[in-house]
Amino acid sequence: MGFQTEFNSVCKFKSEQELYELLEYGKGKMVKSGFRVYPTGQKVIAYTPNNEAIAIVRISASIAEINFQGEEVTQVEMELVRKLTEEEARIQTALAYEMFFGERG
Repeated sequence: MGFQTEFNSVCKFKSEQELYELLEYGKGKMVKSGFRVYPTGQKVIAYTPNNEAIAIVRISASIAEINFQGEEVTQVEMELVRKLTEEEARIQTALAYEMFFGERG
């Protein structure tokens, strides 16, 4: 059950470029360090590098591997379902701070 909350809630971008590609082209990918599990077919809320909710995305693929540098990485491919409205983004951002990111500084 603890894992389910994580899966249903957070897909945080660390790179502005990866986020831009998703919003511009409707499809994109991000690379995360370490082995992580992102269930294919599931919808999640996407967050900017500044922890702001921005869109609903559907995970289309998740590939965990060891790259040529010997690092464990997970590549996540996703499709844009839709951008959030201003009000939805504000509410989701506030909830994420309370549940995942901690208090705002």
